[in-house]
Amino acid sequence: MGFIGWIILGLIVGALVKAIMPGHVGGGWLTSLILGVVGAIVGGWIGNLLFNNGDMRFWSLGSWILAIVGGLVVAGIYGAITGRKKTSA
Repeated sequence: MGFIGWIILGLIVGALVKAIMPGHVGGGWLTSLILGVVGAIVGGWIGNLLFNNGDMRFWSLGSWILAIVGGLVVAGIYGAITGRKKTSA
């Protein structure tokens, strides 16, 4: 699957991440979609490194699992970083 495929998959994953982690990802839907795209690309890259399988298909269960896990990890890291920046006045 090419870069465009991971972006499309990432948009879908972003919506899933927003549904799975509704309070953890601040910034609304746009942020969730961007984090989903980044997570899907990162998940695909890590999957390619670990499994040495560059022939991931869009409808492959492995591609979806990698994208969802990558999206959740990126969203969790984003939530941890933005959560630390909040200060009380």
